[in-house]
Amino acid sequence: MNERSQVKEILKAHKAALTVSIALVSSLVLGGCSSSRESTNGESEDITNAVLTQTSHDCSDYAASYESNVKDVKNGTEFVGQLTIASGSDSCKITANAIPNYDFNDSSANFATDVSEQSVSLSVPRNPKIAESGSELSLLFYGGVMLNGVVLDQVANGCYMPDDASADQNGNIANGCGLWVDWRLDPLGKISLGADSHNAHTQPGGLYHYHGNPYALYDTEDASKASPVIGFAADGFPIFGPLFEDEKTGEVVEAVSGYTIKSGTRPTGESSPGGSYDGTYVQDYEFTNAGTLDKCNGQTVNGQYGYYVTKTYPYVMGCYTGTPDYSFFRFQDFVIWVIAGLVLILGALAGTAVMVVKRVRRKSKLENSAEESK
Repeated sequence: MNERSQVKEILKAHKAALTVSIALVSSLVLGGCSSSRESTNGESEDITNAVLTQTSHDCSDYAASYESNVKDVKNGTEFVGQLTIASGSDSCKITANAIPNYDFNDSSANFATDVSEQSVSLSVPRNPKIAESGSELSLLFYGGVMLNGVVLDQVANGCYMPDDASADQNGNIANGCGLWVDWRLDPLGKISLGADSHNAHTQPGGLYHYHGNPYALYDTEDASKASPVIGFAADGFPIFGPLFEDEKTGEVVEAVSGYTIKSGTRPTGESSPGGSYDGTYVQDYEFTNAGTLDKCNGQTVNGQYGYYVTKTYPYVMGCYTGTPDYSFFRFQDFVIWVIAGLVLILGALAGTAVMVVKRVRRKSKLENSAEESK
């Protein structure tokens, strides 16, 4: 194939990639707008600073409308939290504005953006099944939703990326890493990402979300009773507070993570931050079965599997034991990542096309000069 033909092929590929990108984004947008909502009737139950007590694994047992009156502490702004749980035959429909049931953005927080009301619509399976193998947590899915309407979004978008303009002196950035990175920050690790005392902060769009134990919805002082259900994971399994009743002894004990920090030092090289494993990155941890919980930070008690919040990594969930429902898919963020990826691809194609065109023109000029000199 001569160079003129190569130019034509590259330009055709450029056009095809652009067509595919437009079609893909269009289909995503149209597909993302087809969800429906359920609602329940009646007055809302006030759950401001509520301490829950139920331990039922069936989300339908929590079907009702809830409301709370809370404040953004630093800004002094008042909010009304709203949550509705509607029961269906196979799932529970959860709609919320993502405002918690307690005062937030306290003195320990450093939110990048102010909290704002959102439109959250999720479907929690009523009869979850344990999958053959657990699946990893991802930026593509919310991990779960708490029974105050605030989503669990444990995976941080911060990482080791020393070539980024916003990187700190250690090569880390707090946001903008995307789906595939080698060294992802532990959001509750050595580097603060601005969370408040409930291990929550905001996304750029103002979504208040958890990265760990919410220190809410259960009694944080009473260690004599097993913890209630405080939320549901995307796969439908319940999320409990930190305490459970040991079936062998009958004693109430605290759930302990089975993850420990690796010993030794990280690999060397340009793609690695180097230094000792210390919990800065999630890759600093490994599952050693050192606690009471499995790799996904869950266990079966009295015949019921559930996740438990823990003091140490992974804090709530380590992976999905079941299959996450696609209503937890982060559609808007995915579109942004797809567009960003396509822009990079198209930019590379365009750059290649320009370079080849220049080479062809240069060669043509040389050939013309040679013909004229004859």
